[in-house]
This record gives sequence, C-alpha cells and structure tokens, in this order.
Amino acid sequence: MRLFIAIQLNEEMRNLLGDIQDSYRRMAVRGNYTPAENLHLTLAFIGEYDDPDKVLEALEAVSFQPFRISLDRTGCFGDLHWAGIADSPQLENLVKQIRHALADAGIPFDKKRFRAHITFLRRATFPRGAKTPFPGIKTANMLVEEIALMCSTRGKHGMIYTKIGAVEARNVL
Repeated sequence: MRLFIAIQLNEEMRNLLGDIQDSYRRMAVRGNYTPAENLHLTLAFIGEYDDPDKVLEALEAVSFQPFRISLDRTGCFGDLHWAGIADSPQLENLVKQIRHALADAGIPFDKKRFRAHITFLRRATFPRGAKTPFPGIKTANMLVEEIALMCSTRGKHGMIYTKIGAVEARNVL
C-alpha cells in the first residue's frame, strides 16, 4: 500500500490551481495535469507500507493548532510544475513533528528536504520556442484543521488518492 501524509485543499485553493492549469492549457502546454480531486500538499511521503493503523497511531502524537496556508508563487523542478506555499512557521513545525513521530515509530519515510508545494502538472512539454510560463498568481488561502493519511493506487485513468484517516488540529496550551 503506497502511503503519504497530506493536507487536502479547500475549494478556493483547488479553483485557483485549476485556473493556473487552464492558463497553461491555453498556451498549448502538454503533460499530465493533476485532477482537481488529487491536488494536495504532501507533508511526508511514506511509500510502500502495509500498516496504516501504525501510521495513524504515530500521527496521534502530533499536536497542532489550526493555522492558515496560502499560495504565493508558481515554479518548476524540471518538467514538474507546482504552486508554492508562502513561508509558514506553523507548517514547518507540523512537518517536523510528523517526521519525528514517524521516526519514533520506526516507520520509513522520504527524508528529502521539505519544500511546500502543490504539483499541478507533470511531464510538461511546451510548444516549440515557448518559454516556461509563470503566470501571476492570485492569492488563495485556507485554514488547516487536519492532516490526512492518504493511499495512492493506480487506476485505469491515473492515480486515485483515498483518505484512510486523519488527525485533527486541537487547541494546544
């Protein structure tokens, strides 16, 4: 079972990302556009792991108050295009807590440096002579009130992401 921990996006964020994708499509950019229902912010990628209950149990040690995140830019890593999340100490702290909880429970995860981004296009190819577009981005934000354990499976028409469970924010004194 292929697992990851993520923040699922609200409608405002998904709509803004859809607008960005539409601007790429109008420029005849081809590639694998992330379906709206699959847009998310990955906090930790676990990969193949067959004990989601153990992951959820580890996540119970994570304690955070609700906080806001907002989109503030677009960019790319090679042919992978993304929308970036504005700097957020609360988000950084949450990721550290998640990683510590996973490590303490002996659950393997990808230890690459966390870069807060939402992938909206993979394997982008541009029309001949076109430059990578980085359209101006309107702001969109959301209140983070839970983190979700997600499972990804390959379906007939691409990846299917399913929420297995979640940990809610709680008031921390």
